[in-house]
Amino acid sequence: MKKYRKADITEQELEDLVRRNTEMIEEGLVYIDHQKPAAGGRLDVFMVDSGKSLIVAELKVVQDDGMLLQGLDYYDYVTTHVESFARLYKDQSIDPTQQVRLFLIAPSFSQTLVNRCKWLDVPITLFTFNCLKFDKEDDIVPIFTEQPISAPPEIIEITHLDDHLAYITDTAVRSKVAALLEEIKNWKPGNISLDAIKYAISMKVNGHVFAYLHPRRQHYLISTFNADDEWTEYPIKGDDDLANVKPLIKAAMERRL
Repeated sequence: MKKYRKADITEQELEDLVRRNTEMIEEGLVYIDHQKPAAGGRLDVFMVDSGKSLIVAELKVVQDDGMLLQGLDYYDYVTTHVESFARLYKDQSIDPTQQVRLFLIAPSFSQTLVNRCKWLDVPITLFTFNCLKFDKEDDIVPIFTEQPISAPPEIIEITHLDDHLAYITDTAVRSKVAALLEEIKNWKPGNISLDAIKYAISMKVNGHVFAYLHPRRQHYLISTFNADDEWTEYPIKGDDDLANVKPLIKAAMERRL
């Protein structure tokens, strides 16, 4: 095994790593531009996702609660001028009818920032990063990990299951999610309800929540109780991930009967 160490990087280096490794952040992500003047500052990175939504990415190399407000300022500007950006970057086929997304990328996030995000009616995704430097190699290898944002205690907006399924652009993943939901509903016919809430699908048995499913463009997240009955988020990017998490979902369901 090659020896490596954790590398400290500058904000410029982070920006370059994001630009060159968009697929490591999210499948289907494409870099568009960087350091675009806007809202009294400069947008760090512009990207477009597999659903053709424009993405504003704010980057920091230290934990910084202020990046949320800064990102929201840029998000407001880009959302207001999304049609102009779609014309400017016409080769990327940006769909101006799709909601703009905001990415915050930093080495870590405070619980305060994460708690604030859950109350905002904005599609925010948080990514932490680590950078590795291998011995006898010049390149720095970034590792990006999505930081889940829990749902607020009460959600009153009415959405539909089909809306969440349609958000998944990978048709194979969408079919597997539909099959998974149908399977879960049949674990205890008549006792399990699947309810669409904002940005997620809640799973309840006899009125008690035992899991959430959060759709993404090319995969999804499952939030449920682990073996120690602690609430935990699991990214599902393949059959092996689902095979590991499904028993936890079922056990959490059975403990709440």
